[in-house]
Amino acid sequence: MTFFFILFVIFLISLLILAHEWGHFYSARALGVKVEEFGFGFPPRVFSKMKNGVRYSFNLLPFGGFVRIFGEHGEEEMSRESFASRAPWQRFIILGAGVFMNAVLAWVLFSVSAGIGVPQVVEGGDGEVPVSILSVAPGSPAESAGVKFGDRIFSLSEGSDVIRVVSGEDVSEFIGSRKGKIVTLTVIRGEETKVFSLLARENPPAGEGSLGISMGYLDVRVVPWYQAPYEGAKTLGRSIWATLYGFWYLISELLRGRTSVPVSGPIGIFAFANDIRPLGVSFFLHFMGILSVNLAILNFLPIPALDGGRVAFLIFEKIRGKRINPAFENYAHFAGFAILILLMVLVTYRDIQTFF
Repeated sequence: MTFFFILFVIFLISLLILAHEWGHFYSARALGVKVEEFGFGFPPRVFSKMKNGVRYSFNLLPFGGFVRIFGEHGEEEMSRESFASRAPWQRFIILGAGVFMNAVLAWVLFSVSAGIGVPQVVEGGDGEVPVSILSVAPGSPAESAGVKFGDRIFSLSEGSDVIRVVSGEDVSEFIGSRKGKIVTLTVIRGEETKVFSLLARENPPAGEGSLGISMGYLDVRVVPWYQAPYEGAKTLGRSIWATLYGFWYLISELLRGRTSVPVSGPIGIFAFANDIRPLGVSFFLHFMGILSVNLAILNFLPIPALDGGRVAFLIFEKIRGKRINPAFENYAHFAGFAILILLMVLVTYRDIQTFF
């Protein structure tokens, strides 16, 4: 993973965050709420420019951005330009616009990806579609050797025995008869040929196999340009459902006291982005679409400091019939933010243990 690739991924993730913030910005301006600042990156500020009453700032930390809306913390309720002075439905639109923009961006990314052609798991076994690596188990011989998701298996050998791999069964049969031995795996990664020496474990963990890989048939499927938006919408729906299920599974497992649930933070995202580079631009766009969906749903969870937490306060206000004390709400959001930062530190620490 090169330094320039890291900067490139930071730039792309920043675009997802800026799209989210632009949703808040545009909806606030459209409803007549004053926007004080739209920031590219995070302070300290490098320079800024005032235009149409908004300060556009460019900041030193080049990750994402932010929008500062007048009255968003409950102050200045008497001013018509204040967020706090607006009806609950208007505040809901402003709060939800960021999530909406991430969903729209994900749809665009999925549509473009479908039009270019994205690798998909298909039926195979006849030699026309290569056998590909679909996953690599952590701590397995395959991971230790450097086998990656998307690698196309070309051949297997052990001593003088060599086979050209046509199906997943070829791999299973060859490895099954050579447990405890060192086998040579040859794969195609992008335009390169990679050769790995792996120990075929005799007693691997359940579900991992001797090498620690799962296999399938990946092929590029291209749809006509006029069908791409429809395919993008279908992919968006599937991605939203899968992400919601993933969050539900994560929360339910944590409530049961199971802390080994696989969760990745920024380091894990960079590592996976590096792994899928050989699969091409289309798959990378698809991955960015999935990240945009995750960002949307994460932000809409009813957790203080997130958009969903602020919406939850709006709903409670509507049920209660009067405004919640701004000081109490601000304390709740501060506590929520502190917890989120702590979780991010813990996830990053686990990522460091996993990937380094």
